[in-house]
Amino acid sequence: MSGVGFYIKNLIHGISKLGHKNHTIIVKSYQPGLKKWLKSVLWTKKQSILEENNQYYLPLPVRFSNLLLDYYPQFFPKYWEPILEAPDIVHGTNYTVFPYKNCRKVMTIYDLTFLKYPDYIDSVVKQYGRRVKKCLQWTDLVLTISESSKRDIVEYLNFDPERVVVTPLASRYTEQTLETLPKPPVDLGYDFRKPYLLFVSTLEPRKNITTLIAAFNRLKEQYKIDHELVLIGQKGWRYEPIFKAIASSPYHHHIHHLNYLPDELVALFYSQAEAFIYPSHYEGFGLPVLEAMTLGAPVITSNTSSLPEVAGEAAILIDPNEVEDLTQGILKVISDSQLRTDLIQKGKHRAKLFSWERTAQETLAAYQKIL
Repeated sequence: MSGVGFYIKNLIHGISKLGHKNHTIIVKSYQPGLKKWLKSVLWTKKQSILEENNQYYLPLPVRFSNLLLDYYPQFFPKYWEPILEAPDIVHGTNYTVFPYKNCRKVMTIYDLTFLKYPDYIDSVVKQYGRRVKKCLQWTDLVLTISESSKRDIVEYLNFDPERVVVTPLASRYTEQTLETLPKPPVDLGYDFRKPYLLFVSTLEPRKNITTLIAAFNRLKEQYKIDHELVLIGQKGWRYEPIFKAIASSPYHHHIHHLNYLPDELVALFYSQAEAFIYPSHYEGFGLPVLEAMTLGAPVITSNTSSLPEVAGEAAILIDPNEVEDLTQGILKVISDSQLRTDLIQKGKHRAKLFSWERTAQETLAAYQKIL
């Protein structure tokens, strides 16, 4: 499940639980990918995640709906809106909302990587800028996930700040997760007896992993640390330089890439890491930082975008463009046991400020604001 899917799943679940108190009915509509659509009937009712709600696959793949949005937006109010049975609000949860006429329109914008850092994205995402600007013409309210992203939306899209509401995300884990962690599988490919530094996220340029590898090389060479470096995440766009940096490292046999892992195994790695390192250049929120703090890993992360907002005073903040700054930040954490203990305690306290119940409550309040 991608970050967007994770957000939608937890938002629907959270609002549905609150909705009983507020007489709110959530109808979930999903668009299939092109291949799934071609294999299925045009309108197939599916079993819902929550029994009391309805969930549908709409008979229009995303690729087609994007074309219609670009060249024939009148299609949506004319032909599709009647199918929705007169909702009060339609919430487009992934940078798009259709131009319906008789309801309020809400759109979620997670970050503006496609405008601020176009070199960090692929050709598909580069089209977001034009589409988002078009959708904003009929959007009543924008939801975003951090104050940093809100500032970017106001500045780069010239959108009214009064119509942008921040609804922060939350971790997939809780402190109780620590009580149910599995034993390390024999075939996992990593020996937990070795201390390690951890990174978790998609492997792509924006995450600044080559700088992390350079800092790791310095720590090995200059300070003779005993630690391994563990990278958990799927290969993303333009991942090749990352693996080139690993292959050319004199310490490549101490660097371990583990592909996508189940939630419980990722939690195991978080819980036993000597430090969690997240030197990303730009984030709309930075969920891995929150996950690491929840599960007791001391955090070192960037002093840019939303990351200081999420981490607060519970992490070491570094300049992601300076290898030496990152090197010294890691060295402080792994060589000072009292600092590690303080960061772990502060991180767990900080993580409790974020919950999916809070996200749901603030989203519902945003909906009510425009009714």
